[in-house]
Amino acid sequence: MNFSSARQYFYQEIEQPDESINLARAALYIAQEEYPDLDPEEYLNALDTMAFELQERLPSTRYPMRMIQSINQYLYAELGFSGNKIDYYDPRNSFFNDVIERRTGIPITLALVYMEVSRRLDFPMVGIGMPGHFLIRPDIEDIEIFVDAFNGGEVMFAQDCQERLSQIYQQSVTLQPQFLAKVSHRQFLARILTNLKYIYLKKQDLERSLGTVERILLLFPGTSLELRDRGLLSYQLGMFSQAMEDLQTYLVKIPDAEDADVIRQLLDKLN
Repeated sequence: MNFSSARQYFYQEIEQPDESINLARAALYIAQEEYPDLDPEEYLNALDTMAFELQERLPSTRYPMRMIQSINQYLYAELGFSGNKIDYYDPRNSFFNDVIERRTGIPITLALVYMEVSRRLDFPMVGIGMPGHFLIRPDIEDIEIFVDAFNGGEVMFAQDCQERLSQIYQQSVTLQPQFLAKVSHRQFLARILTNLKYIYLKKQDLERSLGTVERILLLFPGTSLELRDRGLLSYQLGMFSQAMEDLQTYLVKIPDAEDADVIRQLLDKLN
């Protein structure tokens, strides 16, 4: 896979202060490693066009609920965006170009479509990294209206979020304030990459798994578990010097990790 230029563009984008990172552009650079000929401007223009068309459909009074109703009508009823419940773990659901073209995806990538269109309408939304699901809400202080972009833009309140959590985990879950906290741009991108990482690990696609871990480490350098995973993947791919370095660093960071003995045995083989 020739991904050197896409990786470089991704790195340049995320080197900015967090709030200055263009999420759509960064997400397209993630996809560009899979699609080297992808032109990010084509998809950014598609988002511009959506916002332009939607502008004419907006209500005269821009109350949050009325704005959400208008956006939902356009994205879901007119354009046909929907959550991919049939093939949730298709990697294309995590590639932003595919989501825009196919009009289907997973919660976080559909949330990104919604956020990017809303931002262009001066109605910014922020990501909410609820465990097991991803939501968005208007970026308005003290407002507790949440939108589920995966489920047709369903409007939810805190009680609904509590019920959704209990459904996901099939047991009663107490809603903690941090469950509905705004995620940073870097956390948003890491969540996309983490989804891809587990899809590729399940498929035993080690090279692509390694590529996701490398980019998570660009976002959050020195993350212990990602260093461990990069070390293990490097070992499986025969990159032994990288494996040794990462696994040794992992043990220095977490000497009493649950898997420390297994990692030490692996390092003994490498020495």
